Amino acid sequence: MGNVNLKAPEVTVRELRLGSVTGFAGSAEDLVGCARCGKLADKSRSFSQTLGCSTSNAACTLILIQDAAVISHGPVGCAGCLHEFAFTYRVNGVHRGLEKTTPRHIYSTDLEEKDTIYGGNQKLADAIREVHRRTNVNAIFIITTCASGIIGDDVEGIANEAEEELGIPVVAVFCEGFRSKIWTSGFDAGYHGIARKLIKPAERKQEDLVNIINFWGTDVFAQWFKRLNLRTNYLTPYATVDQIAHSSEAIATMQICSTLGSYLGAALEQYFGVEEIKTSPPYGIPQTERWFRELGRITNRKEEVEIFLAEERERWLPRIEELRGKLKGKTAYVTAGASHGHSLLAILKELGMEPQGAAIFHHDPLYDNGAVEGDTLQHVVEDYGNVKAFNVCNKQEFELVNILHRVRPDILLARHGGMTLWGAKFGIPSLLIGDEHYGMGYQGLVNYGERILETIENDEFVKNLEKHAINPYTKWWLNQDPYTFLGGEADVVGY
Repeated sequence: MGNVNLKAPEVTVRELRLGSVTGFAGSAEDLVGCARCGKLADKSRSFSQTLGCSTSNAACTLILIQDAAVISHGPVGCAGCLHEFAFTYRVNGVHRGLEKTTPRHIYSTDLEEKDTIYGGNQKLADAIREVHRRTNVNAIFIITTCASGIIGDDVEGIANEAEEELGIPVVAVFCEGFRSKIWTSGFDAGYHGIARKLIKPAERKQEDLVNIINFWGTDVFAQWFKRLNLRTNYLTPYATVDQIAHSSEAIATMQICSTLGSYLGAALEQYFGVEEIKTSPPYGIPQTERWFRELGRITNRKEEVEIFLAEERERWLPRIEELRGKLKGKTAYVTAGASHGHSLLAILKELGMEPQGAAIFHHDPLYDNGAVEGDTLQHVVEDYGNVKAFNVCNKQEFELVNILHRVRPDILLARHGGMTLWGAKFGIPSLLIGDEHYGMGYQGLVNYGERILETIENDEFVKNLEKHAINPYTKWWLNQDPYTFLGGEADVVGY
């Protein structure tokens, strides 16, 4: 059954399950080589500034389900960041066909000091019943926090008792922040709970239905799939509990970012017989064509796919060539999560730009499907060549600032909010695009190319900001090697 074990209430973290790392300084080619020959070793930092929390990432997979509620079992502060998903639901729901974006059902058990002494079991049991009474949702998820994990509350037992009493799935999701240095372990925890309790064995196979594991991007797949006589089943934002339950009936599963969706994709294949598209998502021309051809193979639509690709080339290649001419020789730096960061590098290379480096938040040598053809960084290296300065860092902004101070690219591309600030303070035009579908396919190259060109040409604001911005990092640090605090043995053994 591979790395997925749905009989266990908790999913093993990525460090242990996949051998993922958060510390590396070298080249992309070296990193791929280490991963392939089993020599990838994590480096620890003697100084660490900040980390992402798995709880928020688990919540990301759950809160946007239309008819579900989420209970954060912990101090109320642990739920303080969850409101952003309510905002996301309202803003992006209209672009995904929702007639009405209803308020999200987000609750906290508000554990206090006395609860850490006497336990929070009763408080959680009462909260589940109260949430069900107020919302009448079709599923309730309990996301754990450091506090509830430390005091050892019986979250799984309480969830199972409540499920039997209420007659709906009540799902324990174990995602305490201290479990893992790799924030994406939270995605796995959320999808583990979904696969365990929500997805049902297929009653019938729907040969035209494709699961798409994504965040909340604009629906570009519906128009593409319509031309191939296929239908989309987005997981999990804006889906219903029933939709998720029947995802086992799809003919294939793809993810827009393997960092996000690889665990659920593997679970659907290993336990429910839904074949996963294991090759990288469609960013850049070589990968777009590989991805669509793999989709055609699985869905028995090879001829339709070739017609589709020919039409896309004819429509978009002239504009792509025009953008390449304008962007050739321009430099860029990327900071993002792992797989999507690799996709951004592919887009830059495809547009004729030169990535000076990347700060990527972690690295998975393989995903849960165990397929080498799913290695998104390896595809970038094979398709476009090496990226010499490739840094794996779990959101260590002090390293990013040091590097930007040195390389001064023409543009900084970021995936996560707040990261573009550091480029702007150095007068570097900086671009963040939250829609993960924006760069997909041939059209995506045009989308990104136009936005990059626009951002580079309109640099007056960041140039003025540089003159007045106060940098919290001292000259002493900016003159140090950016990897001063990245210790341990060398990552590249024998190279």
